[in-house]
Amino acid sequence: MTVRVSLGDRSYDITIENGALDRAGELLAPYAARGRFIVVTDRNIVPNQLYRLETALTAAGIASAVEVLPPGESTKSWAMLEKLTDALLSYGVERGDTIVALGGGVIGDLVGFAAAILKRGCRFVQVPTTLLAQVDSSVGGKTAINSKAGKNLIGAFYQPAHVLIDPTTLDTLPPRETRAGYAEVVKYGLIDDAAFFDWCEANGPKLLAGDPEARAVAIAKSVGAKARIVGEDERETSGRRALLNLGHTFGHALEAETGFSDRLLHGEAVAAGMALAFRFSAAQGLCPAEDARRVTAHIAATGLPATLQAAGVDAGGATLVGHMQHDKKMEGGRLPFLLARGIGETFLDKQVDLAAVEAFLDAERTATA
Repeated sequence: MTVRVSLGDRSYDITIENGALDRAGELLAPYAARGRFIVVTDRNIVPNQLYRLETALTAAGIASAVEVLPPGESTKSWAMLEKLTDALLSYGVERGDTIVALGGGVIGDLVGFAAAILKRGCRFVQVPTTLLAQVDSSVGGKTAINSKAGKNLIGAFYQPAHVLIDPTTLDTLPPRETRAGYAEVVKYGLIDDAAFFDWCEANGPKLLAGDPEARAVAIAKSVGAKARIVGEDERETSGRRALLNLGHTFGHALEAETGFSDRLLHGEAVAAGMALAFRFSAAQGLCPAEDARRVTAHIAATGLPATLQAAGVDAGGATLVGHMQHDKKMEGGRLPFLLARGIGETFLDKQVDLAAVEAFLDAERTATA
């Protein structure tokens, strides 16, 4: 199937197809300027997916140069951005060339940002190989690296030329990575589609077990939802796209506390962040306690962290709120929060008292200790 992201002259298609990676030469040929691609991936992707891509490109008569980076969140750094841009320049990249990001969210974010700044803008194509990247980070044009101050603070809105999603790449994904990606699937139900959250409660275990039909439904539903929201609000100017950040304000604080490391994967942090957002909403009298309980129960049942303790975080509220204050969404000393009136009823609140958040997190730390 094909999903269109409608953004005027920056519009692009998302191809979702089992085996699409093996047809990449055919599907991506229109973007192969000078008959070649420069492929950027990480070491974890090489054994299972790089050969499939190279074979498909060769069969279509397309040459490829490959740059392999270390895996993990630490790759989204100034040092790796410099290494990557220097490598791309050494390959003689031109504005008309296309860089292929083959991998998960880290590779997609880094390559997208490099493409945005290299020679003031080169084309790039997303070929996401993780569930998280397929349902979320590969779509929408958010590109970034991390800094000492926080996550994704240095970046650009820069749309890909195409997104090629092959669900069969998930067959070799470690269970932990699959669970981390599933957090972003659940997010779409919690934002504005209560019926889809019901579907997740009923079918999440099948998806996590690798059921192709459940996987196909989840990817199509998630990509369609994100494409629609991005088409309505590409740069978060109206607040509509901000809904996609559900769980991220709490989650980024947890990631910062764990050093942006494999101690807590991004999807795991988002899962815990969504549970915290719903429980905070309930504590503020905004959301039924039963809805917060359902969200927490489903997240925990899938093996994802739903509490500070499960996320491996023992910091107090002041520390975590301190991390939040480096958030790129801070405006006039206020930090917008994605809160909920219920499942499928997320809203943006720009008047949250950080002292209340601090007290809530202190209570959460005590409750889960």
